[in-house]
Amino acid sequence: MIPRYSRPEMASIWSEEHKMAKWLQVEIAACEAWAEHGLVPPEALAAIKEKADFDVDRVKEIEKETRHDVVAFLRNVGEYVGDEAAKYIHYGMTSSDMLDTALALQLREAADILLRDLRHLLGVLKRRAFEHRHTVMVGRSHGIHAEPITFGLKLAVWCFETARNIERLERARQVVSVGQISGAVGTYAMVPPEIEADVCRRLGLTPAPATTQVIQRDRHAEFMTTLAVIASSIERYATEIRHLQRTEVLEAEEFFQQGQTGSSAMPHKRNPIVSERMCGQARVIRANALVALENVALWHERDISHSSAERVILPDSTILLDYMLYRFADLVDKLLVYPERMKANLWSSHGLVFSQAVLLKLVDKGLSRKEAYRVVQTNAMEAWQEKTSFKELLAADETVRATLTEEELESCFDETRYLDNVGAVFARLEELEA
Repeated sequence: MIPRYSRPEMASIWSEEHKMAKWLQVEIAACEAWAEHGLVPPEALAAIKEKADFDVDRVKEIEKETRHDVVAFLRNVGEYVGDEAAKYIHYGMTSSDMLDTALALQLREAADILLRDLRHLLGVLKRRAFEHRHTVMVGRSHGIHAEPITFGLKLAVWCFETARNIERLERARQVVSVGQISGAVGTYAMVPPEIEADVCRRLGLTPAPATTQVIQRDRHAEFMTTLAVIASSIERYATEIRHLQRTEVLEAEEFFQQGQTGSSAMPHKRNPIVSERMCGQARVIRANALVALENVALWHERDISHSSAERVILPDSTILLDYMLYRFADLVDKLLVYPERMKANLWSSHGLVFSQAVLLKLVDKGLSRKEAYRVVQTNAMEAWQEKTSFKELLAADETVRATLTEEELESCFDETRYLDNVGAVFARLEELEA
């Protein structure tokens, strides 16, 4: 049975409870940094660390009056801590110091889950690639039969693309793992850079080298465009599976469990619904990446036009990509592969896929490339139009007969010769860590 998607981890990162927990983590780290620099008295820091808390419903209630979520949050924390200690919370900071630094913590957590998903997908792809490293099928270009490949080789290409996506996301994770405690418009006028460095050290973040009143959104755009590239890769793989599952092709097929239905009207249908879902969802993430790019251009040192959009695109995209990676890995794990159908399709074009082998053999035996190409193409077109054996036509051709022996012509139609150097790719794949 196909497991249902029921992993709350990613969604919980974007809950109001978790978001405010990160806010509080940043604020306490700032108080600890100020205490080391002598501003916050030890007894006040002790009270803050012991009593600091919040209640989401209470914050929402206060926000009805303040129309400002950060102010509402700080007031609620102050209710737990008491006025004497609360006056040191948020000292010298602006809202974005807390918001953007906390957001970096959330994005880092989200990236870690997605990296785990990608590594799992890579492991599944790698296993199935080795399983089918010698499963011969026809390669296609422009949707037309080209030359023999193996299904394992197709999956190996997906493996290396997935590995590149892991590298991309690792870089993007680093790019967004930055914090700022630089005060209004980023001048450090009310809070020295030493406090920012201390806070970031405590949180495991890198201090942004320069900010305005916000961390610049090119970082978040890079993160989002990375998610879009990953989603696009999943769409590419899914599109291939959709093509392979077409009735006329049917070389591979999504697992279809007992009791599953494909159509309310046509009981015979077995549709590639998961692959189609992947394609549709990739469009959503790409569209969200465009929003992140639009967020880069803010007015002067800051506006909040980015904020309302990020509250949608960041949770939605990370949650959706988490689902896509989880679901697609399951699809590949259970993918039905039909080697006999692959072989039948390979030979369905009357042996035309071996045309280059014949061409090169004729050249090797002394014909000019121009003459060899003419002979091969002439017979290939006749084989296609007359739906007859390409090899038999070549065997009857005077030029071919005068140039190649029967054994030499026969060797050109050996599909196993296309496996000779596949091992080089799989040697590289063997070294690829999932």
